[in-house]
Amino acid sequence: MKRFLQSLAVATALLLSQSGGAQAQTEITLIAPGGARAPLDKLIPAFEKKTGFKVKATLGSGLGTKKQVMQGEAFDVPIVQPPLAEVVASGNVVASSETPLATVAVGVAVRKGAPKPDISTPDAVKKMLLAAKSISYPDAAGGAAAGVSFNETLKKMGLAEQLQPKIKLAQGGAAAMAMVAKGEVEIGLTFVSEMRDDGIDIVGPLPRAISTPTGLVGYVSSHAKDPAAAKALLEFLSSPDAAAVYQAEGMQPGR
Repeated sequence: MKRFLQSLAVATALLLSQSGGAQAQTEITLIAPGGARAPLDKLIPAFEKKTGFKVKATLGSGLGTKKQVMQGEAFDVPIVQPPLAEVVASGNVVASSETPLATVAVGVAVRKGAPKPDISTPDAVKKMLLAAKSISYPDAAGGAAAGVSFNETLKKMGLAEQLQPKIKLAQGGAAAMAMVAKGEVEIGLTFVSEMRDDGIDIVGPLPRAISTPTGLVGYVSSHAKDPAAAKALLEFLSSPDAAAVYQAEGMQPGR
């Protein structure tokens, strides 16, 4: 009887250990740029409720996120922004799992209640920028993809040097919007999905002719602990339900 009880105890301990291991595998780690924060704040809880999985998300700058993925840090689902060739070449993502999620444009914001400038054409945007007393947007040197995008817009418009005296760079989109809300700058720019400050009014996205929207693309990591779970998360993030969330956040679903 004593031997039976000992055997039963060992079997029970083994079963509990296996069960604990299975539970640990239900956590999916995700890394994404800060521009994806708004939709992910809504989509992750919905995915967890639907599947029973847990998602641990790490958000950072666009360039910083891509660097982490290329260095092989162990995230189950990386979301990155184009160009994608160097990410695929690193071998740290499963190339065939490439899943376009959404695109997001750089937009213009002003302090709440302030007049909204015309940004309907490239010429109107140029006029706005030249007339503005001060401008803020995320610092590209810190890895902000919105900053990289807007720097390209300024070069395309031939305004990069001329506007330097009135530009106040911010550490991220939220910081740029806070400067607008406080009246520290007249015009603020960042991804539309990052314009969440109650003290601002969104004017709208920049015209495509001078500012190409930035894509968000998901992969299953080559280092995923549970590739099937990682794939399930990607499928949810590219589902019709997710598309509605992207649209509500000022983004366009798909490529």
